[in-house]
Amino acid sequence: MSTHEPTQAFETAPETPVQTARARVGTVVWGLIVLALAALIIISKLGLVVLNGTYVLIGLMIGAGAALVIGGLVSARSRKDRGSSPDSGAVNSEHR
Repeated sequence: MSTHEPTQAFETAPETPVQTARARVGTVVWGLIVLALAALIIISKLGLVVLNGTYVLIGLMIGAGAALVIGGLVSARSRKDRGSSPDSGAVNSEHR
């Protein structure tokens, strides 16, 4: 019988906080634009609605612009709440 304590065969690395990957606002907005255009093309080809291309493009541009501005503001606010990240350009208070 052995009286020694079992040892670990490897050392575990210190746990670091897991940072989840987030979708970029621009990617989501462009995806929604493509889906909206596809849906509008399908609807117009089925003959359910007659669409004026100029108005459709104006509406999509207004919606996309608003989504990008709002998404950017929400992203900036959540970044501010989490603290500054290394790529945010914040100055380190310990650096003089």
